[in-house]
Amino acid sequence: MSTSTEAPGADEAPVLSRREGPVLVVTLNRPERLNAVSLPMYQGILQELRAAQEDREVRCVILTGQGRAFCVGADLKSHSGGPPTGEDRRRYVRTAQRVNHLIQMNRKPVVAAVNGHAIGGGLEMALSSDFMVVAEEAKLRFPEVAIATFVGGGTVYTLAERVGTLKARELIYLGDFFSGNEAAEMGIAYRSVPSGSVLDTAMELAGRLSRLAPVSLAHAKRLIGTAGTMPRRRALRLEARALEEIMGTRDWAEGVAAFHEKRDPEYTGE
Repeated sequence: MSTSTEAPGADEAPVLSRREGPVLVVTLNRPERLNAVSLPMYQGILQELRAAQEDREVRCVILTGQGRAFCVGADLKSHSGGPPTGEDRRRYVRTAQRVNHLIQMNRKPVVAAVNGHAIGGGLEMALSSDFMVVAEEAKLRFPEVAIATFVGGGTVYTLAERVGTLKARELIYLGDFFSGNEAAEMGIAYRSVPSGSVLDTAMELAGRLSRLAPVSLAHAKRLIGTAGTMPRRRALRLEARALEEIMGTRDWAEGVAAFHEKRDPEYTGE
């Protein structure tokens, strides 16, 4: 049973949220603009992610879109009157980067349920997530360089981590469209499924993640996210520290007991 956290009038808000047990579902809510991102939308996502970070009852976050698109990136129509001022640019870019940074660094796993087209900033948020479940027929693209702007949200490393430097150059420089199926084949997406199955598949994955030990999962997310950026000796030291901390938790004892008793563990994050 879902529990809504939406405020009155939330049907007009750029971001909606609801609880499905231990899973927080965050929905981009500008379907008439194909969920094109705006500063208020980024601010709403940031608020939900920060709340999820602090809520012990939330074990996983799903990010998805209302309507037929996930998110088609920046709302270029809002710039038709001329370029934004320096301060407006700074606020927009910094807020977008905070959103992507928090998706990447949040202690809770984030699953992007890409129900439709994901372009530019929308695809950047999906790439920042731990897992992407994408509609087979969805169109994905990084158009920024082709229209004389630039990627953000850590795309220069989140994309290269998945597909390698050469393929990342191709996708970013040339800006060609590719499908959800192709995204899965390239290793960008965890799975591609029919559009009607995207959210259900994401919920199933989020359910599995929610049953894992939160402390162990948080350490795994933190250390895998820095893989390849540190010497091996430092990586080994950080793994050892994480393991020592985890072995002092109640969840570690519960995991060992459940293994011996041949039952499913019940983790509390303690």
